[in-house]
Amino acid sequence: MAARTAALPSVDVSAEISATPRVVVDAFFDPASLAKWWGTIRSVTTPRSLGAYAVEWPTSSTRDEVLGRLGGVFRGTVMHFESTRGFFIADAFWLPPDGGPIGPMALEMSCSLGLNTEGRPVARIRVTQTGFEESARWRRYYEVVQSEWPQSLSNLKSLVEGPR
Repeated sequence: MAARTAALPSVDVSAEISATPRVVVDAFFDPASLAKWWGTIRSVTTPRSLGAYAVEWPTSSTRDEVLGRLGGVFRGTVMHFESTRGFFIADAFWLPPDGGPIGPMALEMSCSLGLNTEGRPVARIRVTQTGFEESARWRRYYEVVQSEWPQSLSNLKSLVEGPR
């Protein structure tokens, strides 16, 4: 009997946003947009191959039992970028306010144009985050980011779609 391999922790979230793919992709690279939907306080993002991708969040006042204070910096290298289809960031690390970095990992956002149930155009986006090394810190990291990504994409949707 073959042994079953458990799936490694990762993130895989999707959303439909009533906007063009270009507008959605731009929101991942524009400092003002990142501050609004992702809560960053600083960012250096270069939308091109081998560009820098670094975002910083404020340090939380509360402490996670495993990770310490949340916030810090997420940084990586843009390996692939298409303004209407998405991007791929490799060699990414989270540099928390407390403790050593977690990484390397990859972050990918793909975007395509589709139609919603009412036949209106929407950007269908999918965000995946992968990379894992067996440890309590890595497992807790994914528990935290898996719960944060859906809210972040909801914030992105609200920002891009504007008031209704």
